[in-house]
Amino acid sequence: MNKRRIITIFVTFMLVISATALWSAEGDEREGDTAANIVSESGAQAGNASGTEAPKKKGNRLLRLFKAPFKAVGKVFGAGGDDSGKLARMSEKDAAKFESVGLVRVEDSSREKPRAAGAEGTARERLERGRALLEQGILNEAIAELSSAASLDPRLSQAHSLLAVAYDRKGLRERAKDSYERAVDVNEADPQALNNLGYSLYVGGNYRAAVERLKRAARLAPHDTRILNNLALAQTRLGKYDDAYRNFARAGGEYQGRMNVAALLERVGREEKAVEHYEAARRLQPASTAALRRLAELYDRTGRKDKAEEARQALHAEDARQTLAAAGGK
Repeated sequence: MNKRRIITIFVTFMLVISATALWSAEGDEREGDTAANIVSESGAQAGNASGTEAPKKKGNRLLRLFKAPFKAVGKVFGAGGDDSGKLARMSEKDAAKFESVGLVRVEDSSREKPRAAGAEGTARERLERGRALLEQGILNEAIAELSSAASLDPRLSQAHSLLAVAYDRKGLRERAKDSYERAVDVNEADPQALNNLGYSLYVGGNYRAAVERLKRAARLAPHDTRILNNLALAQTRLGKYDDAYRNFARAGGEYQGRMNVAALLERVGREEKAVEHYEAARRLQPASTAALRRLAELYDRTGRKDKAEEARQALHAEDARQTLAAAGGK
């Protein structure tokens, strides 16, 4: 066997192994809390209210999947060994430096040098620069600007809130929690600061403390759907599904409240209770294909074959009606 054939076989083997490993690691879960993702499928808002949205990941997943093995093989043969272009993860130690030191960047002398993060400006100006950087996903520089803003004006609650969001996106949960708490300390009557802290506690598994903060936020902003949904999510983790239903219903109506609670009950294996809520949702909206679809499957799993067949027939009839309506029929 010649040398070229050996190399070809080895490269093929590495491609197969790399693709398999990547597929396994990718999974099919979305980022974030699973329960929050479930209710967000219905359009319900949950999570922190930062005033900024995390930038979406770019690129096609299938293309990344196809390209990754070639990158892996390149590393095996020594390409890119200096890790150039790789984003370094910021540690807690690195984050601590931002509390007192601005960001310094070395630039090519032939190019105009941008303003160093945190180098100048009022607290408000640094807050707005930090917000803009956060919106762009430039997290390290956003943290530098927002830290400077918070240091210049410790009573600027938005600086603490946005700093916490930046820390959250970096995976620095404890630092995020500290900043959320500072935002609440600065303004105890700020429902969004309380919501952000409550959601952070919820994600961290401190459900009782999360419920306490989110209840306070809901009293201050009784019609804020994000706060109400977050409160309901935290209550489900404590097994308080009736309370959760009431808050989901306040946020999105009775039907949506039933569907959300049913989905979360189904997630933890409480299928009988889930059926009760799906049935209540169907009574509210008899033509709901979402409720019918879940009922058909759950009736099957719990041995109620007649009910499962009835639900499937109703589902097929409704699908046919909707198809006809979409085609312009009567």
